[in-house]
Amino acid sequence: MFERPVGTGERALLVHIEFPQAAQAKKTQQNEAQSEFYDLVMSAGAEPLSFIKGKRHKAEAKYFIGTGKAQEIKEAVQTLDADLVIVNHQLSPSQERNLEALFECRVIDRTGLILDIFAQRARSHEGKLQVELAQLSHMTTRLVRGWTHLERQKGGIGLRGPGETQLETDRRLLNVRIKQLNKRLDKVRKQREQSRRSRQRAELPTVSLVGYTNAGKSTLFNQLTKSSVYVADQLFATLDPTLRRVELPKNLSMVLADTVGFISDLPHDLVEAFHATLLETREADLLLHVIDAHAENRNKHIAEVNSVLKHVGAQETPQLLVYNKVDLLAGQKPRIEKDNSGNILRVWLSAMDNDGLDMLLEGIADYFSKERVQKRLKIPAHAGQWRAMLFDHVDILEEQYNDMGDWLVSIEMTKRKFDKLMKTNGFSDLIIDENSVD
Repeated sequence: MFERPVGTGERALLVHIEFPQAAQAKKTQQNEAQSEFYDLVMSAGAEPLSFIKGKRHKAEAKYFIGTGKAQEIKEAVQTLDADLVIVNHQLSPSQERNLEALFECRVIDRTGLILDIFAQRARSHEGKLQVELAQLSHMTTRLVRGWTHLERQKGGIGLRGPGETQLETDRRLLNVRIKQLNKRLDKVRKQREQSRRSRQRAELPTVSLVGYTNAGKSTLFNQLTKSSVYVADQLFATLDPTLRRVELPKNLSMVLADTVGFISDLPHDLVEAFHATLLETREADLLLHVIDAHAENRNKHIAEVNSVLKHVGAQETPQLLVYNKVDLLAGQKPRIEKDNSGNILRVWLSAMDNDGLDMLLEGIADYFSKERVQKRLKIPAHAGQWRAMLFDHVDILEEQYNDMGDWLVSIEMTKRKFDKLMKTNGFSDLIIDENSVD
């Protein structure tokens, strides 16, 4: 849709600018940010020619990186015959357009880079829909740079039409496509909701793997489920969610979900587009927060993941911290850390070496065995809606009817599900036995 210089390729110049707030961060954090940017570029399949760095007090309105730095990059583009300039920041549409005009080559920002990686990784129908939606949302504000030569209304003999400029026509077509994608994703959400209801009826708890990208979630998923989900030492190797049933100790079972990895400055369009996928985290009974124990900046990674979880409404979902790659730490062995009450806080393991996974499974089984409560309810004869809801969401242990036609039922469920029901109007009035049994 855009007119680009002919013969563009993947030979790229990388640009990273430090600002005062970033300069105050530790040097290890700055180095990791640049290293992560380099890994993103490599994951996208580009060939880095040079890494150009700079410092500014604030972003410039026209070029973002400043006029002097822009001239330096222009000379580097000509000298190295670069086809692409990738900036490790979010650029406005006008800044991208100005830089492209100056460099005479393609310019993409961090958001565009991540979108490109996601487009390469998407395999399932749902994943492709989500990526396309994010791309189109990102593209709507950047149409002008491709159609400036057609910024006029149609007219003349044989050319009289709706009175739209080409830009307006293009934007309207994009909006039509976005609406179509949203309708398809709504259908996907309904299908996922049906699957979740089926799991709830079977009383199978759902455990979702979350974590910073390349923390080892898919490797852990494969080891626990004996599956062969694609694994690679690159960012965003996993994009499409995968669910598998896993048997636990104590005759328990769970459904384990592998999800897309998170990253700092994750584009807002992507979070919105992948909302249906990320709902698996919000609806999960437990989150396994996988952390790269070897990463120097792992606390920052934890904060970034929690930020995205808050954005999708999953901040209240219980978490179990899983420190992976313990084999890369000198003197560290797989272990479990518990609090004074015996509740598991952290599990240290090595998914690659299959070391410590038995402790993780035992920990998950302990969590779910402790998290179940039993209640006895009296459902009035006229409250049939409660009967249907209970059959859908809890495990019915015993039921009978009294002389008044009331339904007396004993139920069992997870504590989290019980807390949700307690927020439902009228549920507390149904409880006739306040003594829960673990």
